[in-house]
Amino acid sequence: MKYLIVGLGNIGPEYELTRHNVGFLTLDRLADKHGGTWKSGRLAFTSEFKHKGRQFHLIKPTTYMNLSGKAVNYWMKELNIPKENILVIVDDVALPFGKLRMRGKGSAAGHNGLKNIEELTGGQDYPRLKFGIGDDFPKGRQVEYVLGRWTPKEIEELPIFMDKAVDMAIAFATTGINMTMTQFND
Repeated sequence: MKYLIVGLGNIGPEYELTRHNVGFLTLDRLADKHGGTWKSGRLAFTSEFKHKGRQFHLIKPTTYMNLSGKAVNYWMKELNIPKENILVIVDDVALPFGKLRMRGKGSAAGHNGLKNIEELTGGQDYPRLKFGIGDDFPKGRQVEYVLGRWTPKEIEELPIFMDKAVDMAIAFATTGINMTMTQFND
């Protein structure tokens, strides 16, 4: 069984430790924990590892957030992985910081990376893991907030939530989405 785990974010040092890049950060942690190493591939940085008889393919799109669908669509087809075996890890301002919620499908809810994935893969029916980054920003300042750096308190707590997200990604592939949602969703 093959799985494509996608972390959404933007490439470049100016975005590295921003809230919008929590998908990239989580995938780095997943690869580190399972001995995956990153290499530059077409439209994405890629890594892979095996765990409990499952083949995990990780991608961090190099297309920038708003064109993430190009990378997801390419690798889904290149690796011949069905949509139900794809998990997209994405930041979500509608969830409090650190809250994690897996869904089997859903709307993009204004997230441009998810919108592009929907457009290029043909719909909203793909699993996603929403990583809450909170909404502690004044009206009209959402872009600054999501592209802003974590607070010192968030940096301190982030590894705990990233470890839970890593566990959820592994469970998604080994026990299935329904069991994972039952076990982990808050």
